Amino acid sequence: MTSSKMELFFAVVLLSSFYYLVVSDHQGDVLVTMKDSLNASGTQLTDWNPNQVNPCTWSKIICDGDNNVVSISLSNMGFTGTLSPKIGDLKALTTLVLQGNNITGKVPSEFGNLTSLTMLDLENNLLSGEIPPSIGSLKKLQFLILSQNNLTGIIPESLSGLPNLINLQLASNNLTGLIPDPLFQVSKYNFTGNHLNCGANFPHKCESNNEGNSNKSKTGAIIGIIAGLLAIIFLAILMLLFLWKGKHKGYKREVFVDVVGEIDRRIEFGQLKRFAWRELQLATDNFNEKNVLGQGGFGKVYKGVLQDNTKVAVKRLTDYESPGGDAAFHREVEMISVAVHRNLLRLIGFCTTPTERLLVYPYMQNLSVAYRLRELKPGEPFLDWPTRKRVALGTARGLEYLHEHCNPKIIHRDVKAANVLLDEDFEAVVGDFGLAKLVDVRKTDVTTQVRGTMGHIAPEYLSTGKSSERTDVFGYGIMLLELVTGQRAIDFSRLEDEDDVLLLDHVKKLQREKKLDLIVDHNLNGNYDVQDVEMMIQVALLCTQGSSEDRPAMSEVVRMLEGEGLAERWEEWQHVEITRRQEYERLQRRFDWAEDSIYNQDAIELSGGR
Repeated sequence: MTSSKMELFFAVVLLSSFYYLVVSDHQGDVLVTMKDSLNASGTQLTDWNPNQVNPCTWSKIICDGDNNVVSISLSNMGFTGTLSPKIGDLKALTTLVLQGNNITGKVPSEFGNLTSLTMLDLENNLLSGEIPPSIGSLKKLQFLILSQNNLTGIIPESLSGLPNLINLQLASNNLTGLIPDPLFQVSKYNFTGNHLNCGANFPHKCESNNEGNSNKSKTGAIIGIIAGLLAIIFLAILMLLFLWKGKHKGYKREVFVDVVGEIDRRIEFGQLKRFAWRELQLATDNFNEKNVLGQGGFGKVYKGVLQDNTKVAVKRLTDYESPGGDAAFHREVEMISVAVHRNLLRLIGFCTTPTERLLVYPYMQNLSVAYRLRELKPGEPFLDWPTRKRVALGTARGLEYLHEHCNPKIIHRDVKAANVLLDEDFEAVVGDFGLAKLVDVRKTDVTTQVRGTMGHIAPEYLSTGKSSERTDVFGYGIMLLELVTGQRAIDFSRLEDEDDVLLLDHVKKLQREKKLDLIVDHNLNGNYDVQDVEMMIQVALLCTQGSSEDRPAMSEVVRMLEGEGLAERWEEWQHVEITRRQEYERLQRRFDWAEDSIYNQDAIELSGGR
């Protein structure tokens, strides 16, 4: 290489390095300014250090391959400051989530410079002023979530020009004026709780949304009944199969069902740590059985301690050689890496070898809600009522995030007390995304795989194999009943008292008979708020309606648990339930069980907590 070419080569290298440093340094300056503007406390975002050149290593930040900041997620952190206009300088930013804080002030017009943005979520803050018309410049924007603030003024006409907008949430503000007609064509919108004018072309829509018709028709009730009967038949077949195998083989076994779908998706692992096999082998004492925390459909979970004394939970998958095994691993890694929320279990890293697939999570020292309800060792504290209330709300918020703030949305498909973990403060952390599935935001259901736990699975999922957000809502409703009663979703011991095997039917019967004291977990010894219990039972029964279209979305569940809108939905449900029960009694066919049958006390698992 000639001297001139060498000089040119080094000049290019130096210019590239200089460009990288300048870009990274500028992004860091923007983020530090953002942190200061939000009034972050001394214990928040401590690694957002202006002396560190590369902000891609900071918490809550995701960068692309060119070290451009593409995602900022700061939900429910208690910020009380304002939004910095400098955020508009992050031209590669695709996701900005700041929901659930106490942020004041205006939405900066500079946000209109975020031309790569696909999601802007500022829900549940104290923002005021008008919606900047410059937001209409964000041609890639798909999610605009501004509900539950103090925004005023009109809805900018410029929002009508957002070609990719699929979810517009403006509820519970102080907006006025005419709603632009094109916004009624958005796939999902909510304008309720404002002072808006829909115009002559769209009457009666200002105080409603398009998330489903609230009129509960008799046809919908009958559909729910038929789905329920199909579920009972399916359950009966599984029970008979289970009992026959147990009788002939002399031991209990779990029943797993898995119809594997196709996965063809490029995985981007972001900031996840890639662990060495030897590192995890040492952490778990060579995967010693004494360190097993649990076992489910995909394998065992081991307690481990890393070299820096960090406690972790290592999930060692066992079906990697089966069809879909590797795809299932990649699916889970992708799922958890893109879902960041205080009520969702965070994935620390992963490990792959030709014969092993492992996932690494933080260790939850208080284990699961199911453990705290039913598996306590002598002397361990049970869950008191205030903690159960926090668990109910925290779980709902985690699922709401999966359904409404992830792009693509995430369906969990095995919501139950065993898959809700408890951190050191007994806050709910939704785990086990091995069963979660990505769903394109333009689709309502996918039929690739049926997995879950009997007693928690929605009837339409059993009968059709189609899952949606509302199948998760059903599982969540059953989990609420677990919290209230402390009981399993299926319990054959209740047959001895001629009660219902299914917890849902058992609670509905006692609720009709107004026997609240027989519903509530006896371990509480009467230390609970009667109105709180009634509220939680009502929400649970709304979530477990036979027809999926009748169930509330998780965002509505969160609002009901916070005291908003439950009374109206409950009154409506009672009218529908009368019709549904009359139809059910007409169509019901009873299953006769042999008196000398031996019933398993454990929930029949199609997949378990891992």
